[in-house]
Amino acid sequence: MHGLPKIIGGIPGIASEGQGDRLDSPRSVKLTVRVASPVKRTSLLHGPRRSLRCALGGLAAAALTCGLVHGQPPAAAADSAKAISYRPADPLNATAFDRFYNLDYDRAVPDFQRVLDRHPDDAFAVNHLLTVLLYRELYRVGAMNTAEYSGDSFIGTAHRPADPKVKTQIKSLVERAEKLEEEKLRANPNDVDALYARGITRAQFSTYTALIERAWFSALRNAVGARHDHERVLELSPQYTDAKLVVGAHNYVMGSLPWGVKVAVALVGLSGSKDKGIDYLYDVGRSNGENSVDARIALLVFLRREHRYNDALTLLRGLIPQYPQNVLFALEEGNLLRSLNQNQDAAAVYRKVWQAGRDGKFPGLHYELAANALGDLLRAQKDYAGAASAYELVAQAPQPDPETLQKASLAAGEMYDLQQKRDLATKKYEAVIAMNATTPPADVARRHLKEPYRAD
Repeated sequence: MHGLPKIIGGIPGIASEGQGDRLDSPRSVKLTVRVASPVKRTSLLHGPRRSLRCALGGLAAAALTCGLVHGQPPAAAADSAKAISYRPADPLNATAFDRFYNLDYDRAVPDFQRVLDRHPDDAFAVNHLLTVLLYRELYRVGAMNTAEYSGDSFIGTAHRPADPKVKTQIKSLVERAEKLEEEKLRANPNDVDALYARGITRAQFSTYTALIERAWFSALRNAVGARHDHERVLELSPQYTDAKLVVGAHNYVMGSLPWGVKVAVALVGLSGSKDKGIDYLYDVGRSNGENSVDARIALLVFLRREHRYNDALTLLRGLIPQYPQNVLFALEEGNLLRSLNQNQDAAAVYRKVWQAGRDGKFPGLHYELAANALGDLLRAQKDYAGAASAYELVAQAPQPDPETLQKASLAAGEMYDLQQKRDLATKKYEAVIAMNATTPPADVARRHLKEPYRAD
């Protein structure tokens, strides 16, 4: 995914950045907008915060999913899966990518590092290492929940802070990649591989600034730069199918914005079409190229936003056997089935994922998310005893995600209150506060200690 709304900040009356631009890439794209006369706060731009939430939801979904992009030579796009050509041409790349998509980050990182050590002047190798470090950190801090990006809830969801050492590594790799890309572009401004690689670097930096620094406007500048680079690639080399991923994602996002926000972004020359965006992503997904997986992941998010759950489920069921250790893919099947109101099948998936995790299928991964999802499903069905039991399972995982554990403990307490089991509920609320007293769940737990939870 890349991007978020600096565009709106260039319009008089909406130029509040809040905690925005704390960080910029040395060569990030700068957007400036000159408007001859002030734009009044009429109905066109009424409620800008609500509109921005819609824009941010889509743009962040684009950033996270398309941030997975890596890239391959245009000739490989039409070849079969057996003929995939990775950049650089190193045999270790195939293993590294397989581990990456299986969420085996701790083994993928040294693989990509070894590739970079053998190809120190290759921007693609730098971008690969940048990607795996970024996504390992996003997974660690709890920012890889696809359900958040199917709506706009991620905007107000601040996850655990990133490791300062990892942040330094990421910024260093961004600078290293940009230096290599700019050197090639100074020699030949139409070097499509260099343009493509620079677009990827900008996309990754956009993801970093949006989801780790939470500097939305800086993120959008880099996202727009990525789109411009890849549009230029397609102008110079229309068969460079991989470039359609970023361009397609941005088309979908811009085409999805509320009418008032569309008018606003049009002032800086940005537009898009949802249909074109989806078509581009399907082109990449069907190409059997290196980016076909990334395109299908992007489509999963966007099709879910479009309520095209069956189409998303078809794509997902092609990915699950390809990457059987990816617990997020496994969980998403349950989520989509629930969206289709196939609750019994969804519950079966969650139970299957939980048991597979207990049996060691997802080593080091947060399979306890399945228990939490099962609890939410049973809660919605008013099976409060079953929901409480499911939420209690979260704590049985070896190293449960702290946010998930705290939310599940709060939910278990609420289920106990609804069953008139006040003593058990009180213990759960006290445990929630003891985990981290500064979070929203802790605030709710304090209220429930004063007055039992009664509504659902």
